[in-house]
Amino acid sequence: MGISASDVIPLSHARAHFSELAEEVKAGAEKIVTKNGESFIALIDSDRLDYYHRLERERIHLLLIDEAARGLDDVAAGRVTGARSAIQSIKRRRSA
Repeated sequence: MGISASDVIPLSHARAHFSELAEEVKAGAEKIVTKNGESFIALIDSDRLDYYHRLERERIHLLLIDEAARGLDDVAAGRVTGARSAIQSIKRRRSA
């Protein structure tokens, strides 16, 4: 859903017409409230906010799964170093 010019409103208008804006948002609109001509806050339906949060959690889970798969590929290809030897190598480079 795109944001149109009528969905961008100044804070003073939002204060004066909050009930009407809340009804529009509940019906599916999203509003951007500006303060001093700059984006300030967004008004969205609480169910939509929950949906956005679920999408973000799913995205994080997919990224973690991808990282785990790459790690398993590294193990299978032998591109791993034990923790002790990695720490010793770092210490040697720092002291050099």
